[in-house]
Amino acid sequence: MHLSTKTSQPDTRAPRKRVILAEPRGFCAGVRRAIAMVERALEVYGPPIYVRKQIVHNHYVVGLLERKGARFVESEYDVPEGAVCLFSAHGVAPAVRTAASTRDLQVIDATCPLVAKVHQQARRVVGDGRLLLLVGHAEHEETEGTRGEAPRETLVVETVEDVERLDLPRDTPVAYLTQTTLSVDETADIVRALTERFDDIAGPGTDTICYASQNRQNGIKSLARQADLVLVVGSENSSNSQRMVDVARDAGTPAHLVPDVSRLDSRWLEGVTTVGVSSGASVPDALVHQLLDQLAEFGHDQIDIESTAVEDVVFSMPLQLTDGIRSDDRERLDDAWSKVPSDAPAGTPRRTK
Repeated sequence: MHLSTKTSQPDTRAPRKRVILAEPRGFCAGVRRAIAMVERALEVYGPPIYVRKQIVHNHYVVGLLERKGARFVESEYDVPEGAVCLFSAHGVAPAVRTAASTRDLQVIDATCPLVAKVHQQARRVVGDGRLLLLVGHAEHEETEGTRGEAPRETLVVETVEDVERLDLPRDTPVAYLTQTTLSVDETADIVRALTERFDDIAGPGTDTICYASQNRQNGIKSLARQADLVLVVGSENSSNSQRMVDVARDAGTPAHLVPDVSRLDSRWLEGVTTVGVSSGASVPDALVHQLLDQLAEFGHDQIDIESTAVEDVVFSMPLQLTDGIRSDDRERLDDAWSKVPSDAPAGTPRRTK
C-alpha cells in the first residue's frame, strides 16, 4: 500500500474579529423622560433653566444640554429666587422640596417614576413603625433622596459586612428597600443576609431594582459568555454602568468602562477576537456608535446583535410641559441623541483616529 507523504497544512487564517452589540442598551424610559423634560422646559420657559445636580449621570448629555441653555447646579440654593428649577431623575429629599418652595422656585420634577415609587414605599414602611434598611450607595443622589424621606428611621447598608455590623436586636421590626440601579446578584446576597439577620423583616411588594438595570445586566451576562472582552459605555458617576462592568467581571470576563471613545485603550484589544459592547441606561447611542467606529478601525468590523429583552415602557411628562406635544415620542428623541451634532461644544468626544 502506498502511503502519501503529503501532510495537511493547518489553517493559519486569523479568526474574524467581531463585536457583539447588546440590545437593549442605552436610554431607559426614565432617562428619556428626564431629558425630554429639560428640552421641553427650555422651549416653554426659555433659557436659562436650572437643573439641580446632573439631570442624568452622563457627561455627554449634560454638556449638550448646557449648550442649549440648561444650567446645572449643586443645590437649590444656587438657583436664583423665582427661577425655573428641575429636579433630576434621581429624586430629592422632602427637605429639598421645602427649600425650593421657600425660594419660590418654579419646580419641575423629573424624578424617575420608579424612584418615586421607592420613596412612596419608604414613607409607608416607616409609617408602619419599622426601621428602614436602605440597600444602596450612601453617597449616591438616589439614596440620599430616599433616605431623606425618614432620615432618623433609615440606615444605609452597602455590603454584607454592613449587615453584620448592624447593632440592632434580632427582633427589631425592619424593612428593606434598594436603590434602583444596583447589581441584581450582589443585592440578592445582601437581602439574604438581612433576612437571616432579622426575625421581623418586610420587603418591598415588588422588586425595586429597575427593569432597565436588570435587562442590561442580563445582557452583560450573555455577552460575557461569548466575548473575550466586554466594554460598557457609561460615565464614571453612573451607578448602573459601573454595575454592568462588575457583572461582566464577576462572570470571569475582562471588562472596562468607556466614558467616551477617547478613553478606549488599544492595549485592551490585544489577543481579543470577540468584543461585547453595551451601554448604561443614561447613555445616548451617539457614544456607542463612536466606539463601534473605533473598534472597526482596529479590525473589529463585524457586528452581531444580541437581543435579550424587549423594552416598551414609556413614562409621560407632567401636564405643565405636555401642551401640544407627544410626550412618548421615543423615536424622535433616540434619533436626536444617536449622533454628534455639528455644533457640539468644544471638547465633545468624537471618533479617535
